[in-house]
Amino acid sequence: MPYKLIIFDFDGTLADTFPWFTAVLNDVAERYRFRRIEADEVEALRGYSARQLIAHLGIPPWKLPFIARHMRRLATDDSDPVPVFPGAEAMLRELRQAGFVLAVVSSNTERNIRRAFGPEMAALFSHYACGAGLFGKASKFRQIARRTGIEHGHCLCVGDEIRDGEAARDAGMAFGAVSWGFTNPDALQALAPRFMFFHPREISAELLAHGSSAPHSEPARRGADAIRDPNG
Repeated sequence: MPYKLIIFDFDGTLADTFPWFTAVLNDVAERYRFRRIEADEVEALRGYSARQLIAHLGIPPWKLPFIARHMRRLATDDSDPVPVFPGAEAMLRELRQAGFVLAVVSSNTERNIRRAFGPEMAALFSHYACGAGLFGKASKFRQIARRTGIEHGHCLCVGDEIRDGEAARDAGMAFGAVSWGFTNPDALQALAPRFMFFHPREISAELLAHGSSAPHSEPARRGADAIRDPNG
């Protein structure tokens, strides 16, 4: 198959962390003295890149590592693991059974991710590269490719944010965008991703049926069902 290694983001791609993120963000804003987010501006902010959002919130770069560390700790201390999107586990099982190598690259911790997955789902992944900096995913992508011995042209990175697409591009890998995470689909489409997925099941269906027969510069495929809600 043209794609051999599928690298997944975690937050907003495999797990529904957005409600948790919005619930804790304003408390974090008060602690680290940056701008709060009001409920009526959330939808507009879903069209922002990470850099635009940081500028909007007025967060100086030197604070980012401290904020990220604090939020990871909050997630670790939370008594309930975040829920995995419906259909995600079945999709991953289909890919694994078809012979794809699966990996997770995330800014979250491996402990938090494995807790959300549970042991059986966690075992579907051959590689974890966690604790990535906000803009440090490209190096993690290359690290996973080296570890597996798979050429970058045979790697597909799947994520829900503009920075995921930018990191895939910087690593020389294809990008598959998902519509159900933080960033709205129109902003992701502007990146010209190799695939645009509207439900987790479309990921396995598309890769198993078509692989990557077209050039990476081809406009994103739209899943046959064009389903925007992964709960549907």
